[in-house]
Amino acid sequence: MRAAGLFAGIGGFELGLARSGHASELLCDILPASKAVLAARFPDVEYRDDITRLRTLPASVDLVCAGFPCQDLSQAGRAAGLEGDRSGLIGEVFRLLSRRRVPTVVVENVPFMLQLNGGKAMRAIVDEFERRGYRWAYRVVDTFSFGLPQRRERVLLVASRVLDPAEVLLVDDRLLVRPATDLGRLAHGFYWTEGLGGLGWAVDSVPTLKNGSTIGIPSPPAILMPDGSLIKPGIRDGERLQGFEADWTEPAESVARASIRWSLVGSAVSVPVAEWIGRRLSTPGIYDVERDRDFPVRGRPPRSARFDGKRRHAVAIGVDALGIRPPHLAEFLEHVERAQPLSAKATLGFLARTRRARLRFEPGFIEAVERHLVLMGGTVPPRPVPSQLELLAA
Repeated sequence: MRAAGLFAGIGGFELGLARSGHASELLCDILPASKAVLAARFPDVEYRDDITRLRTLPASVDLVCAGFPCQDLSQAGRAAGLEGDRSGLIGEVFRLLSRRRVPTVVVENVPFMLQLNGGKAMRAIVDEFERRGYRWAYRVVDTFSFGLPQRRERVLLVASRVLDPAEVLLVDDRLLVRPATDLGRLAHGFYWTEGLGGLGWAVDSVPTLKNGSTIGIPSPPAILMPDGSLIKPGIRDGERLQGFEADWTEPAESVARASIRWSLVGSAVSVPVAEWIGRRLSTPGIYDVERDRDFPVRGRPPRSARFDGKRRHAVAIGVDALGIRPPHLAEFLEHVERAQPLSAKATLGFLARTRRARLRFEPGFIEAVERHLVLMGGTVPPRPVPSQLELLAA
């Protein structure tokens, strides 16, 4: 297929599609840092920087990929939904499809869109596809089951006028059992910027790489290594955790500060996920209708579903498509020498938040963080004395 990459970012969709035999004809992204990366990695592809000024899609294009901005849909964002300035840009995709019914479309975003405003965002998107004569299927998948040690759930939606999207997204299902916490043997990722209302705890993997904090500061996760050291991975391993080659985003430094690379990586589509979709677009499978369930008329939509041209169906299928077990996180990291130890200030702030939290932490985890703080020259804050009610509850 010949693809147009809208909101192309750093080319996760495009690289995965290229690895599965497809070619990009057009790339569009408004960020100068993204443009620098795309120009370096896809030098022969036409580039446009503003989707709102794109009048129509090239006649040669038969596939559109759109990992549209998630800031208004994510749980950590503003939750403005499709009315938000950024995520509302999906409307530009439908404007272009109204001008020319491109045969097949692939959309990617965060799973929170399924519950935002009671599921109205997802329902609005599939409504628009149906109005234009598309069948569709969507599914939540986890990057972890594609051989990368990152827990990253994303909604993938395929809409098409020429093939059955269920035969692309809903035929591969290989359950992958997640490892249990094992301090001292496995590495464990978590977000040191949290600790009060959440943690992002991930065993033998990192939690979902993010495009930055709510105030725009890139925030890589921390990793508690098997030897007890507490590090922040470097950007080169961050790129690899998304399926890119190390230094894929280095061209961005020509137009922006180096830290922008974490934001670019956190917003990207995981490359092996895009490659899987590309291969299934070329060679669809056979959908098992025994997976069909009733689609709710109102309220939150299911995590996987399809529209066969007449009816909507919920689909019983998991988040593991390929079931490829990743290497152990500690072994996957190739650039540990560039990793920074979590600073005493950051560690102290994290511990202070855990002191106020009502979260339950894995046995031995807080003690490991305290040991790291001492090694970094800090002083462990006193733990609060539990109340009589808390003691009785324990």
